[in-house]
Amino acid sequence: MAELHKNLINGEWVGSDGAENINPSNTAEVVGVYARATAEETKQAIAAAKAAFPAWSRSGILERHAILSKTSQEILARKAELGELLSREEGKTLPEGIGEVTRAAQIFDFFAGEVLRLAGEVLPSVRPGVGVEITREPIGVVGIITPWNFPIAIPTWKIAPALAYGNTVVIKPADLVPGSTWAIVDILHRNGLPKGVLNLVMGRGSVVGQTMLDSKDVNAISFTGSVGTGKRVAAASIEHNRKFQLEMGGKNPTVVLDDADLKVAVESVAQSAFFSTGQRCTASSRVIVTEGIHDSFVEALAERTRNLRVGDALAKDTEIGPVVDPSQLKQDTDYIAIGKAEGAKLAAGGELVKAGTEGYFLQPTLFTEATNSMRISREEIFGPVASVIRVKDYDEALATANDTEFGLSAGIVTTSLKYATHFKRNAEAGMVMVNVPTAGVDFHVPFGGRKGSSYGAREQGKYAAEFFTVVKTAYTAAG
Repeated sequence: MAELHKNLINGEWVGSDGAENINPSNTAEVVGVYARATAEETKQAIAAAKAAFPAWSRSGILERHAILSKTSQEILARKAELGELLSREEGKTLPEGIGEVTRAAQIFDFFAGEVLRLAGEVLPSVRPGVGVEITREPIGVVGIITPWNFPIAIPTWKIAPALAYGNTVVIKPADLVPGSTWAIVDILHRNGLPKGVLNLVMGRGSVVGQTMLDSKDVNAISFTGSVGTGKRVAAASIEHNRKFQLEMGGKNPTVVLDDADLKVAVESVAQSAFFSTGQRCTASSRVIVTEGIHDSFVEALAERTRNLRVGDALAKDTEIGPVVDPSQLKQDTDYIAIGKAEGAKLAAGGELVKAGTEGYFLQPTLFTEATNSMRISREEIFGPVASVIRVKDYDEALATANDTEFGLSAGIVTTSLKYATHFKRNAEAGMVMVNVPTAGVDFHVPFGGRKGSSYGAREQGKYAAEFFTVVKTAYTAAG
């Protein structure tokens, strides 16, 4: 048995029961063994965070800045090592894994700077001789629950602002990919974070996550994951009158207009739909194409889809890594069968792929002649499966793009300033992309959606302060 990676509770590594972390590119390989916290250990982590909050919330800004800055530097220095770990446990290609680790370093660097930019307002009162100060203060104990598809970036963009603004943290990473979060927590711990400020409790959502939801001592919860679990987080948080933030599903459209540059359109859609094995909440799974360009676009995209190289995440020529686990692979193949049964035309892919090792390899799948009422066009598949929907013109394309219960990201490919401008204003999504893939935003700008995709304040950048702080208004009379 490999060395057990333990949970961090009140500054101590604890735990005895562990589970194997399996490489989806090679199911014979154990990436590591990671502890599973009990309900009692989770309660201890929450208690430790609560006890550490008074001192950390009043700690000096130079102390917080130094810890976050050193963490950024170490992550960047170890990007190749950590990127390989990420790719081995989640299945992203190695360039994608290293890219995600680099982004984590950038996020810590940004929030190290935010510590030094904490600011408020000083205003005159309507009453003579009275001054008003408006400041932001930390919330308290923040519970963080993260998904498996971005094992370093998402934990980082929640942990970094929580700590920067003076909160203490209890984090539960996805059970499938604990290694990347463990590495981040280890770095922060060694870089001088006081005991109890950051607590790591790995394990099952039914045990660890539920204990966090049930605790009255968790003052806020930031969650990224499925719609169903997000609703449970919301209900439990309302019960305790706690602040909560939800990032959930997407069924993101990319509109391709007749005037689009064909090469730009094909590459933008291929990257949006299939890279990271389509396992991104921002992936475009609905491709809405106007009549004039439809046939040439479909032909070119089908060829690009068939030629995407699927294989081991660490192999140099791999473009698409494996699906993360057997459950997700079954979901993908079930939806492929549903698409066929609904009458969509399978234009490319849809087959399991044999590689040099046993893994969960699936050729990216392209359906054409789909309609927006089909299940494959309504429900989030979360895999490398995309559907092309033919429309008459821009007006029908926009209406179809907005005809969804989700609203995370939306894209358009066009050379028309008129249509690009109109789409940016009228697409019902939190993020809009023109002539670039829908997946991914910069680390210093807000991330989030509308409708069923998100609830609460935006994540990332200076907008993170809206969730991780509370506003205080204070009056002082002169004399």
